[in-house]
Amino acid sequence: MKRVIVLGANGQLGKTIKDFEKFEAIKFSFFSRNEIDITDINSLTKNFKDADFDLCINCAAYTNVEAAERNVAEAFLINAEGVKNIAEVCNSYKVKLIHISTDYVFDGKKGKPYTTTDHTNPINQYGKSKLQGELYIQEKLKEHYIIRASWLYSLHGKNFLKTIISKIESEATLNITTEEEGTPTSCIDLVTFILYIIKVDNLPYGIYNFSAKGSTTWYGFAKEIAKNYKLGNSDKILPTDKYKTQAKRPKFSVLNLNKTEEFYKELRTWEESVGVVVKGYKISRS
Repeated sequence: MKRVIVLGANGQLGKTIKDFEKFEAIKFSFFSRNEIDITDINSLTKNFKDADFDLCINCAAYTNVEAAERNVAEAFLINAEGVKNIAEVCNSYKVKLIHISTDYVFDGKKGKPYTTTDHTNPINQYGKSKLQGELYIQEKLKEHYIIRASWLYSLHGKNFLKTIISKIESEATLNITTEEEGTPTSCIDLVTFILYIIKVDNLPYGIYNFSAKGSTTWYGFAKEIAKNYKLGNSDKILPTDKYKTQAKRPKFSVLNLNKTEEFYKELRTWEESVGVVVKGYKISRS
């Protein structure tokens, strides 16, 4: 049985892993930020040294893209320095690492899906901090999997899907941008992929892209959520090309999945995955 530590267990991805907690042949140990502070290497060392973990899944991250523009030091402390600490401790105790990164390491100027070897050029502080974390992992630890994922949503925490449902139920008019194209990705699908990596245990180390198939805009994502939730006032979702944000965002951040699809055959379209999560959300509220 593999022993797996999950860092950042109270975020939406960590909580989704908890939904799979009884997965056969894996014993999970979950730690929130309050229990293990990744910015404190002593906190990490204390919990790793006697535990004999086989693998670490790092879900801990500073994910507020807008706030990262104002809180640059904090974003880098968590997404870069904290990740460096994790990589160093994993190396010391011979623990493999699965780390979640982002499509925002790219500038969006390519105009076609990004491969794992394409040039990175993040245009906001969040993306820059996440890229620095990737670089630290590659420098400090050979036995790593860096998974670049895009537009994550789930049944847990704060995310775009839950926000859209809440806003429409309150009959608010929403102006949603059509200026960015990417791929909404369910945490359920991402966790299923992570579990696959753990189970096969022979995947070459390195960077992998993961998302659903296809692409859309945030406006298209919102309309699909409303359609699946069968909200009668979805006509209050309006497209706009004038949505102002402090953080610059890539106009096109679709990920090329060819490398992943060579060995992983369970990818769904983003529309299928939205349907699954919305159905689960409705059941959870009934």
